[in-house]
Amino acid sequence: MRHTNADILPVELLFEIQKYVQGELLYIPKLKNNYRKWGDATKSKVVTSDRNNEIRAAFNGGYTIDELCRQYSLSPDSIKKIVYGKK
Repeated sequence: MRHTNADILPVELLFEIQKYVQGELLYIPKLKNNYRKWGDATKSKVVTSDRNNEIRAAFNGGYTIDELCRQYSLSPDSIKKIVYGKK
């Protein structure tokens, strides 16, 4: 979360806000249509999806849950969710 000084606001608006809050931090949330979904700002979603596809292929190729846990440093429950869950 970034910090912005209140001097960017019109003076009338600043005086109106000061009726309610003075000398405190005030959080102003984003508009709903400005939110990004997880992984949109980085390649995390693509990297995770590729990794999960590799895990599914390895499991279908004969690797055990324990072997995949060691190879990908994930818990057995995480591996099971990937291989048995919906794609």
